[in-house]
Amino acid sequence: MSVFRRIRDITVATLNEKLEQSQDPVRLIDQFLHTTREDITEAEKLVRQCETHARQLKQQVDQAETMKYKREEQALLALKAGEEHLAKLALQEKLIYEEKIEQYQGLLDASLESLREIEEQLGELRMEYQTVYSKRQYYVARMETLRLQQKMNERTGAYGGGHDVPKMFNRLEDRITDWELEAKSLRDVRRMGSEYLDQAAHSVSSTLEKELARLKQKLDNSGKE
Repeated sequence: MSVFRRIRDITVATLNEKLEQSQDPVRLIDQFLHTTREDITEAEKLVRQCETHARQLKQQVDQAETMKYKREEQALLALKAGEEHLAKLALQEKLIYEEKIEQYQGLLDASLESLREIEEQLGELRMEYQTVYSKRQYYVARMETLRLQQKMNERTGAYGGGHDVPKMFNRLEDRITDWELEAKSLRDVRRMGSEYLDQAAHSVSSTLEKELARLKQKLDNSGKE
């Protein structure tokens, strides 16, 4: 496993644990996505470098292959012409190019293997990014749902939601009934006061009449004497 992959595994392994402890999971996810984007950019740059290097190695192999076959043909032509010395020289160069082919082919194979590994890791990074991004969208939606629910609860409490409406009207009925009883009591008191005055006036008038009759009787008695 490459150091690059190991570092990424450590980062991903700790993400879930950090999310469970975080008060702001979206912010933590955004930090992770930012780091992952940087890793993707670096990986893409490395892929391009490996591709360029692999093309250069392939060119070296192809050129050596071409020169190998060319020197072999030259050696055959020299032998046909009876120039054995020239044929040996051509064959010596052919051997040099064969060695070069072997060397550069080994480098090319290693480079292509590295390129394959980096491309695989790049694909994993992109998939990882998309997966975490989707999780981010899900958490954002959940937090927005929670925010709206909390706001709704606050509004419900502010505008009377959750109150016991029947009990509220019962209290109002009780207050109105109290006011009605109070008004009735005042009317009763006024009526009683009026009746008392009438009775008092009648009583005074009766007393006066009695006194007047008594005095008249007294006068009559005095006249007779």
